[in-house]
Amino acid sequence: MKLYQTLERQIKKEPNYVSDNGEIKKWVVLNKAQNFDEELIGLLLDDPDLKEKFFVKVKNVRVFKQNLFIRFLEQKNYLNDSYTQFKNKVGLTIDGKHLKQRNEVSLVWPFKDCILEGGQSREEDKREEIFFNETLAQDEITELLDPKVLTNAKRFDRDGEHSFDGFNRDENGTITDNLIIKGNNLLALHSLKKEFAGKVKLIYIDPPYNTGGDSFNYNDSFNHSTWLTFMKNRLEVAKSLLTDDGSILVQADWNEIHYLKVLLDSVFNRENFRNEIIWAYHGPGSPKMKQYNRKHDNILWYSKSNSDWIFNGDEVRMSSEVHVGGFNNEMNINVSNEYTDRGKIPEDWWEMGRDKEEFVEEMSNLYDEYSKIKDKNWWKMAVAARIRVDGKKRSGYLTEKPYKLIERFIKAHTNKNDIILDFFAGSGTTGFVSDYLSRQFILVEQLENTHKIIKDRFEGINYTYLELKKYNQTFIEMIETAKDEETLLHIWEEMKARSFLNYNVDIQRQEQCIEDFKALSLKEQKQHLCELLDKNQLYVNLSFLNDENFECTPEERKVTQEFYQLKN
Repeated sequence: MKLYQTLERQIKKEPNYVSDNGEIKKWVVLNKAQNFDEELIGLLLDDPDLKEKFFVKVKNVRVFKQNLFIRFLEQKNYLNDSYTQFKNKVGLTIDGKHLKQRNEVSLVWPFKDCILEGGQSREEDKREEIFFNETLAQDEITELLDPKVLTNAKRFDRDGEHSFDGFNRDENGTITDNLIIKGNNLLALHSLKKEFAGKVKLIYIDPPYNTGGDSFNYNDSFNHSTWLTFMKNRLEVAKSLLTDDGSILVQADWNEIHYLKVLLDSVFNRENFRNEIIWAYHGPGSPKMKQYNRKHDNILWYSKSNSDWIFNGDEVRMSSEVHVGGFNNEMNINVSNEYTDRGKIPEDWWEMGRDKEEFVEEMSNLYDEYSKIKDKNWWKMAVAARIRVDGKKRSGYLTEKPYKLIERFIKAHTNKNDIILDFFAGSGTTGFVSDYLSRQFILVEQLENTHKIIKDRFEGINYTYLELKKYNQTFIEMIETAKDEETLLHIWEEMKARSFLNYNVDIQRQEQCIEDFKALSLKEQKQHLCELLDKNQLYVNLSFLNDENFECTPEERKVTQEFYQLKN
C-alpha cells in the first residue's frame, strides 16, 4: 500500500496529471508512460522507492520498465474507477493486459460512429459521448474492413420509389448510378473500394470539427488523438478511391485544421498539397471577447498526384474591375482588357456575398423553403448557420454549406459525368449540386434523421439507395437507445443467444458478476455490453453472403452480387 501512496503523491506534484476534483487523470499518465515522457520519468526517478520499482540498472544506466509501470497503473485500485474494476473481475484482459493496452493495432470507435443517433436534433446540444478504443490484431482488422453485404436496395426517380432492378454500368463495367449508402462510413468506404478504386474524381468532406459541441465531445485528453485517428482511418482508404488526377477537399475550422494539415501531408504527401482556401463569413460577436472573432473555415486541397490534377479555372472566374495579368504596363492593354472581361481566377480566400437584389430574392426563397420543411425542429435561419448562405435549394440542416460554395469546387475540379464522393454527407448538398451539374455522386451517411432530410430534399432526383446489412450493429443500436437497466439485461439475454461476442468473453463469468454489473451506472453498463460484442461482425461480411447463420435474403444476395459483380 505504501508504494501506491508514494506513486500517487509523486504524480500529484504535476498539476497537469490531476483533475479539478483532485483525482489523478489515469489516462493522461498512461499516455505519458506509453510515450516515454521525460517529465513523467523524471518524477519517478526523483523518488528512491519508485526508481527501485520501475527502473532496471543496465551498465550504470536506468532503463524505464514501461510495461510494469502500465500494468501497475491499470491493476491498482487506487487509480481504478468502478468500471475498470468490474472489467478486471469479468476478465476482459489478455495475457494480463487490458484490451485497451494491447498495441498490435488500435481502432478508435466513437460511439456516434457506431450508433445511429435518432434523438439528436441540435448540433449544439452537448452530450457526453461514450467512445471505444478497441484493439484488434491485424488479421482481425482485415476481416473488419472486408466488403459488406448490401440490403434494403431501392431506386428513386421523378416518379418516386421503386424496387431495385439492377445497376446501370458504362462500357468499362463501372456503375453509373448515383448512390446513397447508409452505414458506418469507414466500412462503407472499404466496401466501395472493390467497385470504385481509382475511379472517383473528387472527394469533398465536411467532417465533425471536434469543437466539443459536435460528435467528438470527449474527455479532453483524448480529443485530438481520437479525432485524428478517426480521420486517418478514413482518409487512407479514401485516397485509394481517387483517380490519378483526382483531388480531395477537406473542410475544418481553427480547432483542428493545423493537426489535419500534418495528417493530410502524411496520407497524401506534402508535395501534393495545392491550396488552403479560407472561406470567410460574418456573424454576431460578443463585445466582451478578449480575442478576434473566429469567422472563417479552412478548406485544404490535395491532389493525388504531383504532376496531374484537374483545375478548370475558366469555370470559376470572377468579375474583375482592374486589369489583370501584368504590372507597370508590361502587358499590352488590349490583352489585359480581354482578361479583365473574362474575369479572374478566385483568390484563396472567399466570401459568398450578394447584392441588394440577390438579398431580397434570398429572403423570399428562405420563406418558401420554410413552408416546405416537414420537421421544423431542423430549421434554422441563415444567421444560425454561422455563414452567409445562398438561401436556395436548402434543407434546413444546421451545418449545411451553401450550394454556391460546393458548386465552385465541383466546377473547378471535375467535368461532366465525373464521380464525386462525400462520405460525411449530412443533408446531401454535395450530391444535390452534383446532380444539377450533371456529375455522378456517391453519398455515405449513417444518421437516421439525416437520411429523412436527404430523402425529402432529393425528391425527383435519380439515385439508388443501399444499406450495409447490420449484425452486431443491431445490438449496439438497441443498447444505445435503452433507457434503463432492465432493458439492458434483456438485451444481454438476446446477445447471448444471437450475437457474436468477442472470443475472450467468458459468459459464465459475466453471469457470476451480474450484481457487479448492476452496480455500474447506466452509461458504464452500455459501454460494457458494447465492448463484449465482436466489432468484426458489426455488419455482415461479403464472405458470409451464403452463410445460413446470417440469414441473407434472396434480394440481399441479388443486389450484393450485382454490386460486386459476383457470379451466382
